[in-house]
Amino acid sequence: MTELAIIGGTGLSQLADFKIIRQEKLATPYGQPSADFVIGELNGKEAVFLARHGNPHSIPPHKINYCANIWGLKQLGVINIIAVAAVGGITPEMAPAHIAIPDQIIDYSYGRKHTFFEDEGDPVTHIDFSYPYSQELRARLIKAAKHANIGISPIATYGCTQGPRLETAAEIKRVEQDGCDIVGMTGMPEASLAKEIGIHYATVSVIANWAAGKMAGEITMAEIEQNLHHVLAKAASLLKVFVGTVP
Repeated sequence: MTELAIIGGTGLSQLADFKIIRQEKLATPYGQPSADFVIGELNGKEAVFLARHGNPHSIPPHKINYCANIWGLKQLGVINIIAVAAVGGITPEMAPAHIAIPDQIIDYSYGRKHTFFEDEGDPVTHIDFSYPYSQELRARLIKAAKHANIGISPIATYGCTQGPRLETAAEIKRVEQDGCDIVGMTGMPEASLAKEIGIHYATVSVIANWAAGKMAGEITMAEIEQNLHHVLAKAASLLKVFVGTVP
């Protein structure tokens, strides 16, 4: 049974140094997951890898079947998820090519299926979401970053917007006033679904660009891709050290 899963976001449809053992194609009550679940070894430990946007990258944030993805990981025996997500930086310390391990999230998305408990006959279920990320996994990630000599921000508030368009400068001003440090499009309902189904969940947020209005000129995909190239290499090193510390 594989207890650890890594979900890869934009720029991470495959995991470097991941020795593939097999692939699992699962049918779920919620439809088709984003991609096959790839089981393999990283740094001597077994893990499941899932490309959140599909492989190749083709599913926009608001069309991802989050329920199918999380349900499928649960069926494979996963109890810990590390989700890698590309984000925009809002506050000064969240510069491009930096990594943050968020401790809070604000959800601005809409129209996404966000619970496993909404069908007729299901019990009304309220989960405690005061602290959306696993404190234990976050502590391990922070420790792994220190061992790997990778500078990170150990706390941050992630603002989850709808996408797939980037935000306006006014929207970024609003979410900054709300207390957000970074902005992305996939943090919810992924985090809350994991919590509902009893999976520990934490995020490695890789900062791909300054958010709208935080720099002169427009945000370009060329800029995002260049920054992702650098920061995903750091994230891969962090994950290897992290996986090596998982019991």
